[in-house]
Parts: sequence; C-alpha cells; structure tokens
Amino acid sequence: MNMMEKTMVIGIDVSRDWLDGFGLSGLERFRLANSAEGHKELILMIRQMSGPVHVGFEATGGQEWALWAALVEAGISTRQLPPAQIKAFAMSRGTRAKTDRIDAELIARFMLFRPEAGRTLPSDNLRILRTLTTRRAQIVDMRKRLSMQIAARQKQGISADVEDMDDVLKALLDTQIGDIESRIESVIAQEETTAVKANLLRSIPGIGPVSAAMLIAEMPELGRMTSGEAAAMTGLAPVPHDSGVMRGRRAIAGGRRALRRVLFQAALAAAYHNPMLKPVAQRLKERGKPHKLVIIAIARRLIAIANAILKTGETWRHQPGG
Repeated sequence: MNMMEKTMVIGIDVSRDWLDGFGLSGLERFRLANSAEGHKELILMIRQMSGPVHVGFEATGGQEWALWAALVEAGISTRQLPPAQIKAFAMSRGTRAKTDRIDAELIARFMLFRPEAGRTLPSDNLRILRTLTTRRAQIVDMRKRLSMQIAARQKQGISADVEDMDDVLKALLDTQIGDIESRIESVIAQEETTAVKANLLRSIPGIGPVSAAMLIAEMPELGRMTSGEAAAMTGLAPVPHDSGVMRGRRAIAGGRRALRRVLFQAALAAAYHNPMLKPVAQRLKERGKPHKLVIIAIARRLIAIANAILKTGETWRHQPGG
C-alpha cells in the first residue's frame, strides 16, 4: 500500500463563488462558499478527519489563490494542478460530461494517480513577481495589437487627430511596461535567492531581464529537474505520433504557454549571440530546417542550459564551451 492510499485525498473544483469538493476515502461530496468563511469551514472539516489529508485543485486564473494560502497557513498539504493534465486524465477515463461535481471527483482521482503532480504555494515574493510578469505580458499584447491597428489605419489614411490619439495610447502603454519592469527588478532584488537565480540566468547569452524574471516566476522548479522534464514543462519537447511502422511528424504541445512565448524571443537572440547555440542554429539552417523549427530547437537547448546552470550554481562563463 502506497502513502497516498493511506491519505484522505480531496479534489476541489474552484469557481468564483463556490468550492465543489469530493473526498475519495468516504466518497463524500460537499459545496462551500469560495469566501473567507467557506475556507474556514473547509479547514475545520479537514481538521476533524483522521489521518493525513491531501488537497488539490486546478489553476483557475487566480480564483484559487486565497483558498490555497489559507490551506497552507493551516498546515494542510495542498497542490495546484495543471488543467491540461486533468483534461487528459478525463479523456483517458472516457469522461465526457463536465460539471463542477464531476470535475472535483476527477481532480481527486488524478491526485491518487499522480501524487507528485502540481505546484506547491510559492512565496509571497514569487507570487508578486508572477503577478507582475503576467501583467507585463498582457500589456505587451495590448501594445502589439495597437501597433497592428495603427499600421492598418495608416494604409487606409487616417486623420491627424486619430493618429495623435494612437500615439498617446502607445506612449501610455510604453510607460506602464517600463514601470512594471522597474517593479520586477525591485521584487527580484528584495530576496537573495531570487536575486542569485536572476544573475545566474542573465549570464546566459540570449536570456535578458524579462526572460529571467519569467523563468523565475513561472518555473520555480527549474534547477531541480532533468533537461527533458524542463523541456516538457515549457512545451518544447517533441511529441511523437507513431503507430506500427508509420513514423509521424514530431510536434511540440502543452506546457506553460506564456513561458514558451518568452523563450521563443530569447531563442531568437541566442541564435545570433550565444557562442554555443549560434553554430547549432547555423547547422540546422544549412540542413534546410524551417526557421520555426530552428528557433524551437534553440529554445529547447536554452532551457536545458538554464536548468543546468541553476542546478550547479555556476554562471555561464564557467560552463564548458561558454
């Protein structure tokens, strides 16, 4: 009998207003308010249970954070689980129906199947950093869309007053991005562990302040995993599509999408400026590989290097071939 079989496993589907739960041992369902009072009631219910308790819920865009913090503060083992893995688990069981009650049971059964999956609650510093990097990415997307709209309007011919409005809005977004980047630098400097990680990552040619901050915020596990696990977590590991003698085309899938986008940008820089990765990019191009495939390959190597550097605690200049 493994440890999880001796543990009460509780899956919770978190929505804006409700916590729909399912406990495996007694096959019990419950519904509580997603509020401070509901969280207290859940903690009291868990404390009345005999034996260890393990709680899990999906990432839901921040609606689970207050519950997560309350459970951890109460000393209850808690994990935030990736929705993509829960969905794949549901498909493997042939579950097509989707309700909050069904989702809660799926989460509980997934935890029994994969007890090591998911994230533990990050520190306050890391949570602030993650909020800032997410907000920066959102504003960068807004600026990109605005730039595309400006370019389209310029082709059509626009009046001067509309052009002035576009310029003012773009300047405002530029200012907000700059302010957020300054706050990110400040948050990183406040904690020694985070500051050391940032310096190690920035020593790698191709990884700048934004890439380093995203890696720290979105991938705190980096440095404690294999290179293959790091590639899979960022969605950069090629997924085979083979059957019998047929060999399908490899493709990347899954992973943390926001992080992957930043790594693509870092890979573009590394392909031209990283002395170890530039020759790799050149060889792939000479073999006729498409540009996107080249950048994916460089990004995959870049995350492997970042993982190794955080694992050893040595900067890039100490790495062989660096």
